[in-house]
Amino acid sequence: MQSVSRQRLVSGLAAGLFGLVVVGLGGWWFTVALGVIVHLGLLEFFRMAQCTGIRPATKTTLVACQLLLISTQWDLTGGLPSHLASAVLPLSGAAICGWLLLQPVTGSIADIAASIFGLFYLGYLPSHWLRLRQLGSPELLPHGPAWLSAGLVITLMACLMIVASDIGSYLIGRRFGRLPLSPISPGKTVEGALGGMLAAVAVGITFALWMHWPWAVFSGGLLGALVALFALVGDLTESMMKRDAGLKDSGDALPGHGGILDRIDSYLFTPAVVYYAVTLLLPQLPYG
Repeated sequence: MQSVSRQRLVSGLAAGLFGLVVVGLGGWWFTVALGVIVHLGLLEFFRMAQCTGIRPATKTTLVACQLLLISTQWDLTGGLPSHLASAVLPLSGAAICGWLLLQPVTGSIADIAASIFGLFYLGYLPSHWLRLRQLGSPELLPHGPAWLSAGLVITLMACLMIVASDIGSYLIGRRFGRLPLSPISPGKTVEGALGGMLAAVAVGITFALWMHWPWAVFSGGLLGALVALFALVGDLTESMMKRDAGLKDSGDALPGHGGILDRIDSYLFTPAVVYYAVTLLLPQLPYG
């Protein structure tokens, strides 16, 4: 047991350090790193789908997700017209359906659904990490040093809110947890979920005050609550898929942690929430 805990700690620290480095580097370094994680996560997702008898368009979706990430980053750096980058998602969906139609055994609704969901779940959603990291709006970080971009700070803020939510849920749930949260994940409790939300809210408020956001306590606290909520949705979604596939872990890529999906499930829905909150909702708040 002690050996497993040590493995979990070492692999967790290594993953965290790797994430910090690639987020700090940004640009194509971040895109390549995200592409590798997405590729490995997709392989685990399709393995789970195949355990239920589904035959997804694995290779086509793997390629489509990489094209989606590359086109997104290319668009953000000004090298590709935005309408071409936007076309990748619908065209990829059509290509997936076409591939399934050409198979000796024509694909089913479940095959199409799993393939398209894979494109959305591990292609479109993670692409928002690239959008978040590339944010350069000075109004989001009005008093920061010139070398520090709003995108870097907000990306780190989002990651830390997820980490805080995870740690808060574990500590509060272990100490005070009584009410089960969902039969999908029996170990999770209502008290733990609330503890995780409070921890994420605290991180959100701290960053919002430092960045001088309008209504900092409200905007930072609301963002923290949303991140905690959607991190939990991501966690439970992956647990639901593992349960349906009859698997304990999505894989064994990370010693002590299970598979890639077991580690990134909370990071899939959250970047879109943060990105649209800071680009659409935050600008509507008046500065005091």
